[in-house]
Amino acid sequence: MSLLSTIFGTSSQQDDNIQLLSAEEFKTAINSNKVQLIDVRTPREFKQGAMQNAVNLDFFNQQQFRAGLEKLDKCEPVYVYCHSGGRSRNAASMMKKMGFEKTYDLKGGFSNY
Repeated sequence: MSLLSTIFGTSSQQDDNIQLLSAEEFKTAINSNKVQLIDVRTPREFKQGAMQNAVNLDFFNQQQFRAGLEKLDKCEPVYVYCHSGGRSRNAASMMKKMGFEKTYDLKGGFSNY
């Protein structure tokens, strides 16, 4: 069963640095703590609606995205989301490579929130 979980399930989506959270878990975490909250959608998507206190770092604009990440505390958890989960998953992987210790990714993105 663990082989199937690794291939198809949660085990492949999470590791020690990146954790996928349900909408409810994500909401609870960002509402109960002062967190680094990153919206990796485009500025146009961000203007159409975003989570309170989110910082917009457009994943498609890699120069701006990386520059914005450099301003964050890599030792503190970062909560990240996009529209449906793809960009935030890629952003979280990039953040791990950049040395971020803990990243929380919203499962299903903003459309699931």
